[in-house]
Amino acid sequence: MAGHSQFKNIMHKKGKQDAARSKLFSKLAREITVAAKLGLPDPAMNARLRAAVLAARAENMPKDNIERSIKKAAAADTESYDEVRYEGYAPGGVAVIVEALTDNRNRTAGEVRSTFVKAGGSLAETGAVSFMFDRVGLIVFDRKVAGEEAMLEAAIEAGADDVLYSSEEHEVITSVESLREAQKALEAKFGEPLKASIVWRPQTTVAVDDEAGEKILRLVGSLEDNDDVQNVTANFEISEALMTKMQG
Repeated sequence: MAGHSQFKNIMHKKGKQDAARSKLFSKLAREITVAAKLGLPDPAMNARLRAAVLAARAENMPKDNIERSIKKAAAADTESYDEVRYEGYAPGGVAVIVEALTDNRNRTAGEVRSTFVKAGGSLAETGAVSFMFDRVGLIVFDRKVAGEEAMLEAAIEAGADDVLYSSEEHEVITSVESLREAQKALEAKFGEPLKASIVWRPQTTVAVDDEAGEKILRLVGSLEDNDDVQNVTANFEISEALMTKMQG
């Protein structure tokens, strides 16, 4: 059941430089507002909102910003955002899924398509690559909260499907349907997780060399720089050396 984490190589993490923080906070705030607008404005009663708040806390977003974003959902003049998914191919045939929240579908589609083309990739029809991914629940805890055996035992009891380990985190995989109950059970044992949300998980990953990996990471980074893009997932693996180089 348990294994080593591949999420480090398939979910490109944004750096925490000051220049990127304002844009990151804006995206987090948008997700919080949309989540609060679609359900109850209480994280305890709204799983998507709770996930959005956890993500914001993980990035040290100020509490006032979080509360303001929740309250904004009730305002009459709040912008209306559409949830859109784009699918495409990066260099080397690597599959990419892009999730966005936009107030202008035409603008976002054009920008995403242009980003793919400039990077040597191509945008495809919806459904073209998503069949290569599973939609799953992901609960992430800091490595320090428990040992591997303790986390695995607790995850099994909570109804999880898998546990992945990295040097920094425990990543518990669940079905979409059991995410909320598993999260509650694990929180009771280990406290609040770093993250709990529904994600795309590749069924298999493609190992690429450093040259292709650098191009793919640049594509992912360019997509994440788009104000409308919330998440980017791709089914590739790269060397630890390249990951360290690109994050440096």
